[in-house]
Amino acid sequence: MASSSIIFSLLFLFFFSLSSAQPSFRPKALLLPVTKDKSTLQYTTVINQRTPHVAASVVFDLGGRNLWVDCDKDYVSTTYRSPRCNSAVCSRTGSTACGTCFSPPSPGCSNNTCSLMPDNSVTGTATSGEVATDVVSIQSTDGRNPGRAVKIPNLIFGCGATFLLEGLAPGTVGMAGMGRHNIGLPSQFAAAFSFNRKFAVCLTSGRGVAFFGNVPYILLPGILISRLKTTPLLINPVSTASAYSEGEKSTEYFIGVTDIKVLEKSISFNQTLLKIDATIGVGGTKISTVDPYTVMETSIFNGLTSAFVGAAALRNITRVSSVKPFGACFSSRNVYKTRVGYSVPDIQLVLQNNDIVWRILGANSMVTVSPDVICLGFVDGGVNARTSVVIGGLQLEDNLVEFDLASNRLGFSNTLLGLQTSCANFNFTSTSTTSTARYVL
Repeated sequence: MASSSIIFSLLFLFFFSLSSAQPSFRPKALLLPVTKDKSTLQYTTVINQRTPHVAASVVFDLGGRNLWVDCDKDYVSTTYRSPRCNSAVCSRTGSTACGTCFSPPSPGCSNNTCSLMPDNSVTGTATSGEVATDVVSIQSTDGRNPGRAVKIPNLIFGCGATFLLEGLAPGTVGMAGMGRHNIGLPSQFAAAFSFNRKFAVCLTSGRGVAFFGNVPYILLPGILISRLKTTPLLINPVSTASAYSEGEKSTEYFIGVTDIKVLEKSISFNQTLLKIDATIGVGGTKISTVDPYTVMETSIFNGLTSAFVGAAALRNITRVSSVKPFGACFSSRNVYKTRVGYSVPDIQLVLQNNDIVWRILGANSMVTVSPDVICLGFVDGGVNARTSVVIGGLQLEDNLVEFDLASNRLGFSNTLLGLQTSCANFNFTSTSTTSTARYVL
């Protein structure tokens, strides 16, 4: 009888513990800090990876296929795995190649493992690398503050070679690809926690933030960023990566700019350049975080520069000698500063109609190159530019940009500076609640 009582008690405790166990935490959204490197003007983030844990600094690559890191040097992890060729993981990556390594096994050197092409999109360099998985830890968020950290036990990434780090921001060990691919980080984060395939980027000259999932975007002092202007995301049917397989589509984010204006007047250029040539994948407009300034095909660049210089002259803004890589520079002595940057002519990127306009004010158009000289922050991409307009980092800063991969739409706020906030104002430390105000953007 005594033994029966003990067994009954143990069973009771077992089932009681099951019934009273707390459900596992499932976040609704995740976040990453995104910091601008002053020496390279690249944006970086930190991926907490491996066992034991390593905070890996990587370049934030908006259009990159996937996360890749240098596995040649100092990659140590007990949870590193290399999936076998023809496995489900390999199928998910789209890999069509199987690798063999003739050195002793180590991260990045395994046999019968599928391979991919880690791509340094800053230098346009790619090479063969190994598909791998490892544990990643990332903070959750409610859109207002960071929450508890959560783990993804088998996040897929690529093992790159040390030489691929050339040209990347100091201290970084790879690139975090946010592109529209099955193993792009937004898709992997969404799949891991079953939330919407949506993410938003809010860059600044210091530390900004990227959100993954569906949460309100709240910046200090309690400002809710809502009602974004939206436009379709377009797919370039030809890859724009440094190396790619035949038939592979681009993972970068293209939008349909239909006109470019200065002070509401269209500039002069061949507008067919704004369309993507579906046969060879050239033309069109994409958004990039690896280009520090917007890059334009030569005729578009010349048209913009000419129109801007003319509009600036009407405001008695004095043009001075150009400073590379810029084409038009001005004396700042008689240019007023406002909350939204220097008071210079506005630039408008018209999207599907005149009601959907990406408006570029002084904070996003001008670069201070010396105490007395400011330059128009656009650069000449050449007459044979693969993409006609590449919207770069300066033009993205303090503009919340949302990528909804499920509905294939892009949302954007235009500058937040007029709302007396900025992308630097996400509260990374406090967990206190503050009241919110809704702004219609």
